[in-house]
Amino acid sequence: MVLSQISLENYRNHAATQLRETAQFNVLVGANGAGKTNLIEALSLLGPGRGLRRANLGDLVRRPPGPVPAVAPSEPLPPFAIGASLTEAGTITARLGTYTEAGHSGRRLVRINGAPASAASLAEWLALAWLTPAMDGLFTDSAGARRRFVDRLALALAPGHARRVSALEAALRERGRLLERGGDSRWLDAIEAQAAGHGAAVAEARAELVARLADELSVLPPQPFARPMLTYRPGGPADEDMLRAELGRQRGRDRAAGRALTGPQRDELEVVMATSRQPAAACSTGEQKAMLIAITLAHGVLAAAGRPSVLLLDEVAAHLDPVRRTELFRRLRQGRAQVWMTGTELAPFAAIADEAAIWQVEGGQVRRL
Repeated sequence: MVLSQISLENYRNHAATQLRETAQFNVLVGANGAGKTNLIEALSLLGPGRGLRRANLGDLVRRPPGPVPAVAPSEPLPPFAIGASLTEAGTITARLGTYTEAGHSGRRLVRINGAPASAASLAEWLALAWLTPAMDGLFTDSAGARRRFVDRLALALAPGHARRVSALEAALRERGRLLERGGDSRWLDAIEAQAAGHGAAVAEARAELVARLADELSVLPPQPFARPMLTYRPGGPADEDMLRAELGRQRGRDRAAGRALTGPQRDELEVVMATSRQPAAACSTGEQKAMLIAITLAHGVLAAAGRPSVLLLDEVAAHLDPVRRTELFRRLRQGRAQVWMTGTELAPFAAIADEAAIWQVEGGQVRRL
């Protein structure tokens, strides 16, 4: 199962891009700024969330070439659209699309097989994962960044996870407003029951993901990619009743703090390198990169066991030595995910050139080589 018949309209520097005859391996080659990452970012928006750059919708719309005006134009920007077909053995099984409408550039809409749908429902059709240079600092970033990383990966196992995370966040925001205003305890009881229900489901999905990733990683050799050991640290009781009771007990503390200090919004992913037992944050940049690749590949195995899966690798191959690059391609061949990779030159992809669809990207224009 692969993405095919991909189209981008008015998206970043792509005015009207069409990709046909895709393969399991797809390589996008071009100079920096040509539009390679823009294209895989568009594919990442065929899932819930804000895509691999977490960009605002207004930044995704194509703008005319030339200097950016000092004053915002009075005319609304044209909408953008991204579409792709899920194809199996040459037969289209579904059509996914996401877009904005003129005058409503702050609202992303979704259609599945031509019918309106929610962004969260995209996860029921397609499992997406990606690795970008911006993620190299994941282990030294905030706990929130690692929670977002875990939540994105968890969608491969639990398509409804994004809805639960959103519902949990909404319930906690409402609880915070009630605490600040001194709301009625009965309203607090009700909203805490909602937060506990969603929170328990979120914690369970995260814990299951980390446990399954740990199992998958445990059977991998420690080289050439440094093998990470993962531990899920819950930020509060995982049991719904216990979490609800704890939220009730800690109202005074949370009111003073201005936020809930107990619950899945405080979860942490701990990563340690298996050979040295060093925390990932204390490892070298190269070791951190290798562990991140190992996690991504292990997740690809889990994702491929369910829905169709797509793996987006931005500028990964060029930063690996030949041994690690060979092992990367070997593991990707063993998987069932469709893979999209970017690079400034073809040389790093020589080992897969005969089996890959190779695309030249230049100035927002794409042609197959």
